[in-house]
Amino acid sequence: MAKALKYETVKEFIFWSYANLAMAHTAVERNQEKYGTFNYIIRAKLYKGLKDETMNMRTIFDDEKIKLQTGQICNYCGSKEKLALDHIFPQKMGGKDDAENLVFACRSCNSSKGKKCLMEWMNFNGEFLPLMIIRRYLKLVFQYCKENGLLDKRIDELKSLELPFKVEFIPTKYPKPKELKLHSNQKLI
Repeated sequence: MAKALKYETVKEFIFWSYANLAMAHTAVERNQEKYGTFNYIIRAKLYKGLKDETMNMRTIFDDEKIKLQTGQICNYCGSKEKLALDHIFPQKMGGKDDAENLVFACRSCNSSKGKKCLMEWMNFNGEFLPLMIIRRYLKLVFQYCKENGLLDKRIDELKSLELPFKVEFIPTKYPKPKELKLHSNQKLI
C-alpha cells in the first residue's frame, strides 16, 4: 500500500486525483473486485508522468466524443426521461455556458444538484458518480486553475477563494471497483 502523500501544490493534488481515477478506471474496465498491483502501477506511472510533464491529462475533446456516443441520457443516473442541460460548474459559481461545461441531466438530478459543486453533490448523495463525469470534472478543474494561475498555489490557499468548485470535495480516494461504473448507463458488477 502506498504511503500518504503530501501535496505541495494544487497541480499535484489534481494530478493525484486524476491518477487515482485512472487506477479505478482500469479496474472497472477489467471487472476487478478489488485493486491490484497492475492498478497501483498505472496510478504511480501516471502521477509521476503528469508531475514531470512526460504525460498529459487527456483533452476534453475525448469526453465530448463519449458524450456524443452515449446519446441523450442523464450523465449522473442514466435516465432518458425529462432531460435538460446541466452546468457541471454552476453558472452562479462562475461556470461557463459552453459545451465543455454542459452535460445532459434528468430533471430529478438537475434539481437535486442545483447550484452545488458537482463533487459536493456527490458527497451529499453518498454515491460515487460515473467515472467519466468525474474525469470531465477534473479536467475542468485543471483548466480553470491553469487559466487563473492557481496550479502552483498551495491547496489551502484555494479554500478562501470563490471558485466554481470546492477543492475539499475533489476525490483522492475511490471506492472498490465493484462499486463504480464508467458511464451512467452501465450496471454495477
